[in-house]
Amino acid sequence: MNVPATREDLMIVNMGPHHPSMHGVLRLIVTLDGEDVIDCEPILGYLHRGMEKIAENRTIIQYLPYVTRWDYLATMFTEAITVNAPEQLGNIQVPKRASYIRVIMLELSRIASHLLWLGPFMADIGAQTPFFYIFRERELVYDLFEAATGMRMMHNYFRIGGVAADLPYGWIDKCLDFCDYFLTGVSEYQKLITRNPIFLERVEGVGIIGVEEAINCGLSGPMLRASGIQWDLRKVDRYECYDEFDWEVQWQKEGDSLSRYLVRIGEMVESIKIIQQALEGIPGGPYENLEIRCFDRVRNPELNDFDYRFISKKPSPTFELSKQELYVRVEAPKGELGVFLIGDQNVFPWRWKIRPPGFINLQILPQLVKRMKLADIMTILGSIDIIMGEVDRLEYLKEVYGMIWVLVPIFTPVLGITIGVLAIVWLEREISAGIQQRIGPEYAGPLGILQALADGTKLLFKENLLPSRGDTRLFSIGPSIAVISILLSYLIIPFGSNLVLSDLNIGVFLWIAISSIAPIGLLMSGYGSNNKYSFLGGLRAAAQSISYEIPLTLCVLSISLRAIR
Repeated sequence: MNVPATREDLMIVNMGPHHPSMHGVLRLIVTLDGEDVIDCEPILGYLHRGMEKIAENRTIIQYLPYVTRWDYLATMFTEAITVNAPEQLGNIQVPKRASYIRVIMLELSRIASHLLWLGPFMADIGAQTPFFYIFRERELVYDLFEAATGMRMMHNYFRIGGVAADLPYGWIDKCLDFCDYFLTGVSEYQKLITRNPIFLERVEGVGIIGVEEAINCGLSGPMLRASGIQWDLRKVDRYECYDEFDWEVQWQKEGDSLSRYLVRIGEMVESIKIIQQALEGIPGGPYENLEIRCFDRVRNPELNDFDYRFISKKPSPTFELSKQELYVRVEAPKGELGVFLIGDQNVFPWRWKIRPPGFINLQILPQLVKRMKLADIMTILGSIDIIMGEVDRLEYLKEVYGMIWVLVPIFTPVLGITIGVLAIVWLEREISAGIQQRIGPEYAGPLGILQALADGTKLLFKENLLPSRGDTRLFSIGPSIAVISILLSYLIIPFGSNLVLSDLNIGVFLWIAISSIAPIGLLMSGYGSNNKYSFLGGLRAAAQSISYEIPLTLCVLSISLRAIR
């Protein structure tokens, strides 16, 4: 994060990750000049669960229950992209009825996602009433999901080649009733919100994104269409059976938060049109392509015939992914949701890379909030519509690298000292051998390096000689206290501009206090030996250590006082 160095009255504020308007565990480090935003740095990684690596160690059917945790408000889309990838990889045909059912479920999921965006977004800018209203229609959508899939949120409904089950009896009529009711609800939202002067004051002209800016940042979904670009993958890629329905792409050209609101409101109305046409024209036939449940795998025909005729059991879904790669995408409520898949003639994907729309759309947030007010952050962030389940990526690697860079300066001196000791041992043996005019005792390895390593290892790990009548604990702990206190004194050394472990204002006194512990360790070793001569030696070593510290402390204090003055 770049903080201007010319201003001294800037304030750095931490927003999240437990802020209710962060829409998940998102953390923002905001630099403020009064209420004006100077800089903003999003921090991720609080919800990362390694979904891509889990996919590479599961079959597609095993992985399907996991994917609904990416975007847990638009779960049908995560299931759709998960099955579309192997379908295109294996050129699998989906029955017409299954395709219609998929479209219906996807558009219902789009409506549920936009509803749960609208309520919290209005709450973020101070309107609480719509937050309660949206749950009324959202619960009706979840009732339809529960009737068709058995689950309200995490459905596990999509399958390679179709869906898990057909629509139950009476479900189509119930869904048509919902469509008629929901159109009146949308009209109610528009009367309540769209022309509200307080709402317009908060969103109009806030967070403007230009056309070129949206394209350069890779934005998609309502974020892109609100900037004047009519790009919808349902029209562009013509996946499933969207090209058989009559509907329009919703777009605006202003690019502000109000435009993004209008696009999402219009998309809910268009989703109702698609659902109504699909329900009225849904064909008969199978809801799943059962012929490809075990494609590209040689099976035992006798066993399969036995299962089919006597057990009446569906074959185990062991799909082999052919050795090729492809990128598949769908138009999710938040934008382009894609998966890059590489098959390796195995039931597990060799590579499974997720392209979440929220993660890509969030990258423009620092640019949008600059030179805006602090209160506008909630408006802009809410208009982006993020879900941290899909946004969180491998940000934890940044933390790992940060820990490594903190540990490197600490271990570097230790490694240098170890190498120095080994080099000194090797040099001592070479000098001794030269004095005695012979190669040296047990000369091993090139230039005696192996012998030096052996001698250094012996010095580091040689057996301790403990007095028989002494206190073993005191005798062992004493040297550790003396050495550790010296190592702790390195805390005040500034290894870098951002690697100061202790403030220098108190670091000098901290160093004096820590270094004064070393004589205590020496006294403990002498006392623990239970030998008067060893104890006298410990007293002498402690006195010598103190005699070194007194002039050194005076020198450090004089320098510190000089610097303070």
